[in-house]
Amino acid sequence: MTNTRNSKRRSGMSRREILAAGAGGVALAGFTPSLFSIARAQAGAIKIGFPVPLTGPFGAEANDQVKAAEIAVKEFNDAGGFQGRLAELLVRDDKLNPGEAATRTLELIEKDKVNYVVGSLSAAVQLSINNVTKERGVIFNSISQSDAINEVKDWSKFTFHEALNPHMTAGAVGRYAFSKFGKKVVYLTADYAYGHEMVRGFESAGKLLGAQTLADIRHPIGANDYSAFLPRIQSLRPDVLCICNFGRDQVNAVKQATEFGLKEKIKIVAPVLLYTARVAGGPEIFEGVVGGTSYYWRLEDTVPTAKAFNDKFRAANGGAVPSDYGALGYAGVRSVLTAVKNAGTTDTAKVVDAMRSLKYDFYKGPQYYRGCDHQSVQSVLVIESKSKDMKDKNDVFSIVGVENPDEKNLRSCADLGHKA
Repeated sequence: MTNTRNSKRRSGMSRREILAAGAGGVALAGFTPSLFSIARAQAGAIKIGFPVPLTGPFGAEANDQVKAAEIAVKEFNDAGGFQGRLAELLVRDDKLNPGEAATRTLELIEKDKVNYVVGSLSAAVQLSINNVTKERGVIFNSISQSDAINEVKDWSKFTFHEALNPHMTAGAVGRYAFSKFGKKVVYLTADYAYGHEMVRGFESAGKLLGAQTLADIRHPIGANDYSAFLPRIQSLRPDVLCICNFGRDQVNAVKQATEFGLKEKIKIVAPVLLYTARVAGGPEIFEGVVGGTSYYWRLEDTVPTAKAFNDKFRAANGGAVPSDYGALGYAGVRSVLTAVKNAGTTDTAKVVDAMRSLKYDFYKGPQYYRGCDHQSVQSVLVIESKSKDMKDKNDVFSIVGVENPDEKNLRSCADLGHKA
């Protein structure tokens, strides 16, 4: 059974604990992770906490994550669960706020006694969630892009990263765009961790291709008006404009850049080109924009597991197709539940080991978690938005390139601070 809309605040924590969680971690005197692990391993529902920003600028993507995660839970339960125990999804609204996310995560662990946590849709928010889970010795499988979560200073043995990271995504798009459209580059960047990481990924890929950064123009997250930036971008005469933002910010930036006429001489690319943003913005606004993604539903034409996942999503959601971030919700939950079955227990330490050895193809082709940092090694799709030759209303992209799973496209373990 699932609890998918209960974002009600649960009491029971001291103000000191809540403030400590929001600041980046909770450490209690005498805390022993194993005691929490034993309590959660007792018989009953296998509970998965799922904090995501149901409200705010990323709400469309977050709600799709929930819908897809519910499919993974249903599959598990329909197959009999684990030793008679069914899975339960406990969804909470983190409101795209690190402090709120820490509070909700702490409540999920202490009040709701969740076994594992999957979720997030922000680089900063996922670090806040991770700070709480690693202090409590709880597995967290992040389904949001981040480079920092893999770095030693933020990572723990309980941290897994199902999503792509900015280095992988921007790298794939950069290698495609800079070799095809030109080397002079301007960045329009959301001024927070995600945006900065994307620029770093582009510049890392571009360095090997001789790309030149003309400017990195930063805007606040949630900006509605980009008109002040557009004349400067035009005056710099770049070959490529990289729009490094997300959600409604991406829709607004691409829309205004298109209306200003930047597409006439500049190729617009986005490190993550969102299905939900493309649908919201429309075909004419996004025509010709190139970007990266972890998943596009048309993979079903060549990947059998994509077809199987899409069919289940369609059946549960009135014929709708899953989005890129929605698919991550499915994979993030399914990988944890698969690891429980493989481990033959819900014990945290053994499930960690099972996830580390997992080789899986749930919805997009082969994947596995790299040993040093638990990053999911997987394919990256390069896609281009289209307004013509559409199979149906959902056929919004063409897949123009695929980077197959390869650790060489990740930041090295040594760069992240890991010994191996």
